[in-house]
Amino acid sequence: MPADAPAPKTRGAPPKAAATEAGPVGSHATPGLRVLRHVALVAVTAGTILPVLWVVKMALGEAQSFQGAELSPIPPDPSLANFEAVVGATLADGTWLFGRQLLNSVLVSVLTTVFGIAVACTAAYAFSRFRFAGRRSGLFMFLVSQMFPGVMMMIPLYVIMEKLHLLDTMVGLILVYSTTSIPFSVWMLKGYFDTIPRDLEEAAVMDGASPARTFWTVVLPLSLPAIAITALFSFMTAWNEFVLAYTFLSKESAFTLPVIIRNYVGEHSVQWGLFAAASLIVSAPVVALFFALQRYLVGGLTAGGVKS
Repeated sequence: MPADAPAPKTRGAPPKAAATEAGPVGSHATPGLRVLRHVALVAVTAGTILPVLWVVKMALGEAQSFQGAELSPIPPDPSLANFEAVVGATLADGTWLFGRQLLNSVLVSVLTTVFGIAVACTAAYAFSRFRFAGRRSGLFMFLVSQMFPGVMMMIPLYVIMEKLHLLDTMVGLILVYSTTSIPFSVWMLKGYFDTIPRDLEEAAVMDGASPARTFWTVVLPLSLPAIAITALFSFMTAWNEFVLAYTFLSKESAFTLPVIIRNYVGEHSVQWGLFAAASLIVSAPVVALFFALQRYLVGGLTAGGVKS
């Protein structure tokens, strides 16, 4: 090879890496600034958790008032007496009051969720796929209904339920909760149905599937994340609701669990230990559901945010 010939190039050799690379966001911060950020985060986290720890302290403590209470969130002598008093409550005839109210809450919440989701799925699919007279007006009215609190409808609902003899009944409470949750559920599910490609449904129709079969076997399985998170919000709303249940129910045996918390608030005093214990018991199922459905949470909340 001649001396002045160029050196052969190595085939496939990767280009030389840059000498420097951009560091992670915030890497230019000084050590002092990073310490201040962590201190601020710890302070905010402590301020968020402290009220919850105080509720746990009151529930596990023996005191029923805040007088003389220490700032420490750790109870001095932990005891389950408040939980036992709440769970062991009975009526004058010996009926287990807490068990009856727990059953009422479960029935009302589950049936409200099932009925509301069943109606919302079909309505949302119709609004998403079909064009008919009154479609825009119907969607607009659903949206407007969410602008006002449910308490505004309490008086007309009370009159209607009294005329239908549905006061002090689980059926009446389920119907009221369902009517308040359906508009939100319809909008939530419609946004998700809009993102499902129509090609999948057209392929099912080409294979001989009816519209109903296409809805049940193609659309609904693909919509499970949105249905799960919508059902969670519907269940949570029915489980935690207090005002309507306290208004439409007068029999203690017909109360739901949130109403029993009100019983510990007297005219001149509050039994804070029992109040805290009942609050933790009522909150436990919702927290458990959030942990069980957390894999659907992000996908369900962002469902329908971007159209395909």
